[in-house]
Amino acid sequence: RKRMNKQGLDVLMKKVADGDNEAFARLYDEVKKGVFAFAYSYLRCAADAEDVLQEVFVRCLRSNPAWADAEHQKAWFIRVTINCSKSLVTSAWRRHATPLETVPEPDSLLTEMQEETDVYGAVLQLPQKYRTAIHLYYYEGYSVREIAQMTGSTEPAVKSQLFRARELLREQLKGEFIDV
Repeated sequence: RKRMNKQGLDVLMKKVADGDNEAFARLYDEVKKGVFAFAYSYLRCAADAEDVLQEVFVRCLRSNPAWADAEHQKAWFIRVTINCSKSLVTSAWRRHATPLETVPEPDSLLTEMQEETDVYGAVLQLPQKYRTAIHLYYYEGYSVREIAQMTGSTEPAVKSQLFRARELLREQLKGEFIDV
């Protein structure tokens, strides 16, 4: 899918800031799947990922960011998603809450993500720091340098996380996929 150029983003954000519901729906549709997928890979809970998705868009509306280009927009949404996910994980409410098991609705983003890839379930079994690195590298297409900048880590640390995550995935998936 083609991403918007800077001028298109500026016009869209101006319309969103002016209260244009159609423009907001367009922006939401453009980035919701990526935000939800990243939040879910971080939190491993669909309800929490949906909460983060809503919070990210509230912050977008409040701050009305000026993005330099489509990549800056994507990075902004991922950085805010990371921040919101971390806040949720460390919140006092979450520490005292007992998660409920939920079954995703047939047309939900979670169901769509699970159907798109065979290894998604294995990725979700990884420790959080490995899930983050794998998601940003393989699902979002960021380089090691970009991941290090977004997560406040170093490039060698990200490389190490990717290496260890691949090893864990290799062990988890051993024998599950047979070449035909």
